[in-house]
Amino acid sequence: MPKETKERYIQLVTAINHYRFAFHVHDKEEISEAALDSLKHELAGIEEQYPENIVPESPSQRVAGKPLPQFKKVRHEIAQWSFNDVFNEKELHDFDTRVKRFLKDSHQGLMPEYVCELKIDGLKVVLTYEKGLLVRAATRGDGEVGEDVTQNVRTIEAVPLVLTRAVDCIVEGEVWMSASNLEKLNIIRKKEGAEPFANPRNVAAGSIRQLDPKIAASRKLDVFIYDIVAFSEELPSTQTEELNLLRELGFKVNPHFKTVKTVEGIIDFWNTWKTKSKREDYWIDGIVIKVNERQLQEALGYTGKAPRFAVAFKFPAEQATTILENIVLQVGRTGVVTPVAHLRPVSVAGSTVSRATLHNEDEIKRLDVRVGDTVILQKAGDVIPDIVSVVLELRPKKSTPYQFPTHVPECGGDGRIERVPGTAAWRCVDKGSPERARRTLQYFCSKKGLDIEGLGEKVTAQLYDAGLVHNFDDLFTLQEGDFLTLEGFAELSAQKTVAAIHTAAQHVPLYKLITALSIPHVGEETARDIANHFLAIEKIRKATLEELRAINGIGDIVAQALVAWFSDSANTELLDRLLTHIKIVSPAAPKKSVLPLLGMTFVFTGTMEMSREDAAETVRTLGADVSNSVSKKTSYVVAGEDAGSKLDKAKDMGVTVLSEGEFRHLTNVK
Repeated sequence: MPKETKERYIQLVTAINHYRFAFHVHDKEEISEAALDSLKHELAGIEEQYPENIVPESPSQRVAGKPLPQFKKVRHEIAQWSFNDVFNEKELHDFDTRVKRFLKDSHQGLMPEYVCELKIDGLKVVLTYEKGLLVRAATRGDGEVGEDVTQNVRTIEAVPLVLTRAVDCIVEGEVWMSASNLEKLNIIRKKEGAEPFANPRNVAAGSIRQLDPKIAASRKLDVFIYDIVAFSEELPSTQTEELNLLRELGFKVNPHFKTVKTVEGIIDFWNTWKTKSKREDYWIDGIVIKVNERQLQEALGYTGKAPRFAVAFKFPAEQATTILENIVLQVGRTGVVTPVAHLRPVSVAGSTVSRATLHNEDEIKRLDVRVGDTVILQKAGDVIPDIVSVVLELRPKKSTPYQFPTHVPECGGDGRIERVPGTAAWRCVDKGSPERARRTLQYFCSKKGLDIEGLGEKVTAQLYDAGLVHNFDDLFTLQEGDFLTLEGFAELSAQKTVAAIHTAAQHVPLYKLITALSIPHVGEETARDIANHFLAIEKIRKATLEELRAINGIGDIVAQALVAWFSDSANTELLDRLLTHIKIVSPAAPKKSVLPLLGMTFVFTGTMEMSREDAAETVRTLGADVSNSVSKKTSYVVAGEDAGSKLDKAKDMGVTVLSEGEFRHLTNVK
């Protein structure tokens, strides 16, 4: 193992052991489970490559933490295993290959079928019954010794105290708290001035480990039982039959399981529940795949820590860890310089990420993020990934704080940058930098701008670098021959692109033009407000500070930016030239008496079946405004799948939340 890899390996072992001890022994989630999974996955990759260098204290060699001293220790009659994790289809195929190769050699080529079950995010418990009576409940602990939590588990109504048959058995399951009960509990805690709980898993673990059973009883915990590890009668021949037997004995079994014959069937089940998991009232962080036939399970057996016949296929994490390899300053369309983290590629929320915004100098200082750091990356839905924090335990010894430079070559001229007074932003001193010009041109042609088909970032950069386009109006003078000089263009594609430019020019909504001009602080929603208020570009050009401030949602900064932009002769000359090429479509003056949602403000969050753009346009036509943030002025928050902090804020502020179905009913959208 190379020296650098070995140092990283030892750091990972130390850090993961620290986080696991805090999580399993003291119920302190110092790092998210998704981020911890990411670290463990990196560790597993190193150990797979260098198995001869695995150290005894590696977290891969044991199951979990030690029991707390406040509880009586219980030695498990049957060793408690944990599942190995897989994170993508390739790793799942590798598991399937290993299973079939082993069975081909040892069982005359018998091929297995698999059972897919939901992986509930809670606390594992082991229940022991004698002659049908519950005699003991224990946590998993370190796999050999757990904690006696019988009194607390007895308070869970879903746990049968007496089985339907007087059998001896040991079963395993997962204790969990519903998301709705957590919400109710946190409302009470806020009223009492206590900190709200972060997630249901932590509450379940903490409740089971309460010394006072009355506290556990008040938490209204639940349980799913999924396995029989010891039985006084003959066990069923398959896992599916075992789940049915558990039901017959009186246990609560999760109803969502499926038997499949192929890896493709597993992937279909995983994809289905990756989407549906948010609809359940309990947390699901993946699926568990088991060989269905008990005979084959026994043949496959166990490794030192996990069964060979089963794995957990985790859902894409919204958090992951990776290494920050560089910080690069990117020049935006308004000349603002944004620090961007260049990352070792990592999968987050189902997509590979190699870049993350660091926002500004103050954010870098707040995070104290440095080149070489291991960082926790977070992504929710379509949101640009953010760096949440730094894993300080893995920081390189010779790291130094990041210093914002004074010059950026992409700014043009001498490359000087300056901090914008009163803000955390830096910008190019030279307003005519080539990089800024490229980005403003790209934005002008983008979907938020004039939405010119065929003029993506690559093509617009080619046009600028070739000297064919300097300003926006130059686009509308391009001929087919100009495109033929660019790499990747043939006669037909050149014709289509020129036609697309002229088509876009014939129908330019006023708000789209205002957005496309890249006026500082003026985004799409602000541009709509301005267009709907003035209805004509000439009125906007002549608007005073007082007239602009009078528009709902327009503050001093935006008003001053607009007046400054239209006061610059270079900008107004550009606009005059542009108006000779395009046809502006002004919004119709609203008929207030027939707009049912007039005066209301909507916020959209999460993934919806209809696009959020279409949903926003729907309410605008009915008189409502659309905002990107939740405030006291918000009338409704429409929440789709994977809704994030906006939904939480709406609940905290008492703003009405609509599902997509309720939104469609309100707006008569089918």
